[in-house]
Amino acid sequence: MADAIASSGTKPLYSNGYKATVLGLLLATYTFNFIDRTIIATIGQAIKVDLKLTDTQLGLLGGLYFALLYTILGIPIARLAERWNRVTIISVSLVIWSGFTALCGSAANFAQLAAYRFGVGIGEAGCSPPSHSLISDYYAPKQRATALSIYSFGIPLGTMFGAVAGGWLAQEFSWRVAFVIVGLPGILLAVIVKLVVKEPPRGHSEAKEQPLEAEDLVVEPPKPAFSLRSEFSEMWAVTKVLFAKWPVLHMVLGVTIASFGSYGSGAFVPSYFVRAFGLDLAQVGLITGLIGGFSAGVGTLMGGFLSDWAGKKSAKWYALTPAIGLTICTPIYILAYLQTSWEATALILLIPGIFHYVYLAPTFGVVQNSVDPRRRATATAILFFFLNLIALGGGPVFTGWLIDHLAQYNFNTPNAGGLISSLIGSFGPDGAASFSTSCPGGVAPKGSPTELADLCRTTLAHSSQQGIIVSLCFYAWAGLHYALAAIGMVKHMKERAVAQA
Repeated sequence: MADAIASSGTKPLYSNGYKATVLGLLLATYTFNFIDRTIIATIGQAIKVDLKLTDTQLGLLGGLYFALLYTILGIPIARLAERWNRVTIISVSLVIWSGFTALCGSAANFAQLAAYRFGVGIGEAGCSPPSHSLISDYYAPKQRATALSIYSFGIPLGTMFGAVAGGWLAQEFSWRVAFVIVGLPGILLAVIVKLVVKEPPRGHSEAKEQPLEAEDLVVEPPKPAFSLRSEFSEMWAVTKVLFAKWPVLHMVLGVTIASFGSYGSGAFVPSYFVRAFGLDLAQVGLITGLIGGFSAGVGTLMGGFLSDWAGKKSAKWYALTPAIGLTICTPIYILAYLQTSWEATALILLIPGIFHYVYLAPTFGVVQNSVDPRRRATATAILFFFLNLIALGGGPVFTGWLIDHLAQYNFNTPNAGGLISSLIGSFGPDGAASFSTSCPGGVAPKGSPTELADLCRTTLAHSSQQGIIVSLCFYAWAGLHYALAAIGMVKHMKERAVAQA
């Protein structure tokens, strides 16, 4: 710790430049986290055709099979992070998930690819809980939403780089090469993080508004002795904050429902551009990557800056900012996917992400500010357990399953009409012909009649459009919960300020 303390007693423990470096490295780590997590969406169509998968199986690979161990292991890893070196945990986790991402390129069938995706989930479980805790120790309460928005910028950055690089590599080489190339650099980043990032004192940014000076540095109290009873007691204390405090509960419900729609629709957007417009993987990666990088990136950063700025006037804006954003974005998203050209769809999609992604930073900021310093990694882990088990684990599977059902109905009823009639019909009796058998992997077998090839293609494209639109409607539902979270938010944040004084 001595090398982090300035030689003069008038200088802060950590300079602003060093804190920015730490935040930048954690941002890079989270970027790789999302590259390795979401690349399967970009190259999913190539995997689907090569391994003859259904969309439900694609949803499982992008969702539940990743999310299961990712969410379950997040809590014990977070409890470890409350006691031990968080930087080491992040570095080791980065090595594990990067290695398993590279191994995905060697999968010969669905079962092997599923096993490697489980491995990616194991590694990524050690990323965000300790990272959120570190950021909260480096940045004061009124700066946390902004700092966490910069960290969360890794989501659009990772999605963008994964889409652009993954799409190009899959198109020019193969989907197997794409996994290997995007996975291996994370191992080098893990070494850099371990060498550069220092472990700050717990609660370092809580005591004073002014920077902590060398003579003010207080040695951390000894860690409590480990016992299962105390561990469950700590987890229960955090769980009560997340699910028994009205404003926090509805923030949690809002982020979970919004993420359900986001993961569900996002898992099939690249495939939709291939299916509906006949674009190749490199083109799709460039289009979806740049759209996500711009609109989602702007929205993520705006969410932090706006909520911290407006939150100085009233804490209710930490909830109202995402409520307004999600309500605005929903109809614009739906309009985009009703277009008949990829150019019009892409152009409109530049807009809604700016409003959509404002929900991330204020949610994480409220959660971090609602618990004590030695419970912050645990709070993130429990939030992510609930959020990702439902949203990441269920969103892609739900959308894939819905597309499969709609495809079965639309294949047998080509002129079914609008979305509502197709939804109702898809849950009735199956038609005479099986879509998955007639169109394995979503395409007609080689040598099939032109009529069958066209029917397979149009059915899959139309069903994908309908499945995505249904998933997008979850944003409006999430916006309602954020509006409810504004009720009592001011009182809750005042109580937390008094408790931490």
